[in-house]
Amino acid sequence: MTKLADHLSIGQVAERSGVPHTALRFYEDRGLIHSERSTGNQRRYPRTVLRRIAFIRAAQRVGLSLEEISAALTALPKDHAPTKTDWARLSRHWQDELDARIDALQRLRDRLTGCVGCGCLSLRMCGLYNQDDQMARFGPGARLLKPALEGGA
Repeated sequence: MTKLADHLSIGQVAERSGVPHTALRFYEDRGLIHSERSTGNQRRYPRTVLRRIAFIRAAQRVGLSLEEISAALTALPKDHAPTKTDWARLSRHWQDELDARIDALQRLRDRLTGCVGCGCLSLRMCGLYNQDDQMARFGPGARLLKPALEGGA
């Protein structure tokens, strides 16, 4: 039986993982994965990087940010691939956050359904689209400037 290579080129990792080489470089710049340099200064990734990339992609699919993924990966040894046990341990920490996101999305869905009949169609004043705009209650436009302009004119 043929022994598998311990290290892979960036092209091999891209082909095996389905992740473009540009994304691999981005992940490496962010410290999510690492490579070594060959004598010809080419990237060589340890074979375990494939499992780390799968871990990154799965975490992204459930909505985790790269910062959250990075923090999780720092808890894992760099010399071996994340195991099923590692994934289970890390995912337990994310369950509360994911539950909160699901709840927020369900509330958004319910509010959106009720909003269909409001007729406002205003992206500037909509409580769903622009919910953090504290001045929206005063109407559209530059509300803080209007009194000064009207009084001084």
